[in-house]
Amino acid sequence: MSTAQAQREHVETILHSLDHPDGGEDAVIERSWRRCIDRYGLDPTAPSPPRYVPDRTLREHQDQADALIQVARAGVEQLYRQVTPLDYVVLLTDARGIAVQFLGASSAQYEHQRTGLYLGADWSEEHAGTCAVGTCIQERVPLTCHHSDHFSAHHIRLTCTAAPVFDPDGQLLAVLDISAYRSPESKASQTFALQVVKHYARMIEDAYFLQRYSGYHIVCLDRSREFVQINRRYLIAIEEDGTLLAANTAGRKLLRHHDLPLAGPGEARPFRAWNIQDLLDAEINEVLDIQRYSDDGVRAFRTHRHRELHFATLLEPKRRRAPSGQPRPGDSSLAPLEALADDDPAMRDTLTRAARLRNEPINLLVVGETGTGKERMARALHDSSRRRDQPFVAINCAAMPESLIESELFGYEPGSFTGANSKGMKGLIAQADGGTLFLDEIGDMPLQLQTRLLRVLAEQEVLPIGASRPVKVDLRVVAATHRDLRTLIDAGRFREDLFYRLNGASLRLPPLRERADQGYLIRRLFEDLQAERGESQSRLRGDAMSALLAYPWPGNIRELHNALRYALATCEGDEVVVGDLPEECISSHLAHPAARPAETPDGPIAGHSAVARPQDPLHEALRRHRWNISAVARELGLSRPTIYRRMKRLGITPPHQQDAL
Repeated sequence: MSTAQAQREHVETILHSLDHPDGGEDAVIERSWRRCIDRYGLDPTAPSPPRYVPDRTLREHQDQADALIQVARAGVEQLYRQVTPLDYVVLLTDARGIAVQFLGASSAQYEHQRTGLYLGADWSEEHAGTCAVGTCIQERVPLTCHHSDHFSAHHIRLTCTAAPVFDPDGQLLAVLDISAYRSPESKASQTFALQVVKHYARMIEDAYFLQRYSGYHIVCLDRSREFVQINRRYLIAIEEDGTLLAANTAGRKLLRHHDLPLAGPGEARPFRAWNIQDLLDAEINEVLDIQRYSDDGVRAFRTHRHRELHFATLLEPKRRRAPSGQPRPGDSSLAPLEALADDDPAMRDTLTRAARLRNEPINLLVVGETGTGKERMARALHDSSRRRDQPFVAINCAAMPESLIESELFGYEPGSFTGANSKGMKGLIAQADGGTLFLDEIGDMPLQLQTRLLRVLAEQEVLPIGASRPVKVDLRVVAATHRDLRTLIDAGRFREDLFYRLNGASLRLPPLRERADQGYLIRRLFEDLQAERGESQSRLRGDAMSALLAYPWPGNIRELHNALRYALATCEGDEVVVGDLPEECISSHLAHPAARPAETPDGPIAGHSAVARPQDPLHEALRRHRWNISAVARELGLSRPTIYRRMKRLGITPPHQQDAL
């Protein structure tokens, strides 16, 4: 069947259904068709190419949805990994139907943009007609809009499945959608897609709820004891006295079922008119003390109204705590260590051990990949110890010239050798007397100096070059390395006895890619860099945060630090967006918020500049814009410095410079 014939039959189907409605499972689609004609005045026979909002408007929509985008990122990316083998794309739209987040194969970018399955597309029913997103917004229910369910003949090749995401007040917050260009003819083929999208929409909704009310007690309920801590079906946020603050969608249904109607569309009373004791047959102290009186953190309660049995667990308000197992959680001396991590399990274990050892008279060995923050750990150990008011001396054993390392470390007496300072020099080891000596990259220390360092550690005294009498020193040594010292020992390149002197205890730092608290580190470093620059206005937008969280960080925290410094230096205005990041940090499958929809076969989409498709070279974009760097940067969604850097790497020279050569 030709495209024209399929479109004619589609129009006839719509007109016939409006005259002879069937109802049943297609009632939602038929109601949408009726709205398209009666309310919006749309014509199913008229071509309706995708509509994109202007770039400035898109940024405004993204800014308003910023908190949601950050929370939803993990769920959207996890959903995309599940459906991408089936050639689906994933869209997250706001409550007005504007796509504020998009994931799809970069190789099909042109097709995404041509059909409207792309960032900045307007999928509201008013503009796109009957479609999964727009109709979901109107009906507030999950649905599939399959092939000829779409009002516009432009979309009848698509299959789209969407589910609503509600905020804690029951208002529509967003719509999660997966769409594909090719699928079986039967709508039943999308049954599994509908279940998957509903599942992830609920996950995103609950994650948003948990973050928004993280400072309050959250009662989690389920009909099964075994699943309440995993499933957390019903979430209800409460004050200390049990006053209800909010509930997730399932929680609101539970409250209505037990005759506790809430404020909202068609609902009677505000949350604060009710107490958790109006739902559960329990005193407030029984609810708040669930963890204390239950071995598994779960307690059974019956409801007042229907005497239904529910199992409850409690999420307590999230507060910053000292590493677990430490005395006096409010001890301010632990602050330098606490600042190194948030809730990463491996870092929690490391920091717990570090806090216990910070005042012990033993040397420590910090192990981790390059850039994981070994010097930060050493400095935090020093600043949280009783030695904090004494010197902290850092030595990079790999960077110091071998000809100078002995004199730099141990110092020398006046006239000890040709070129020596006439007054002599106090060595770095002696300068650390009473404080902490940090030996970075200890695995690169020459063997002959390892012998002298061993003597210093064993005898706690140092003999300057040319001196006849050693000088006593009080040292706490923290050494660090990214190498496997035992392998170096086996190869005869590191002294085994020195290893045991240094390794009184070891602290291992995980690579950044494995840490669960990446978001905390990004925000903390971003704030630190702003303070360093004397700024406090810039913000890190959700799309940039998503790209940073998706990047594997082979250079670890050091690379993150450099990337954020670059972004702050090159961003325009008071926010960092994904296009401001170094190009290697931008995930290949995550579309730039600054990227523009590509050209259609008839030219650029109205209101947008064209974007180079993945196969188009930079040189072609430069030629097309007559070597206007700013225009090319806008087209590609990159900063001007990035364009210049790519030109230099590719050896591209503007024509006027070529003429001058």
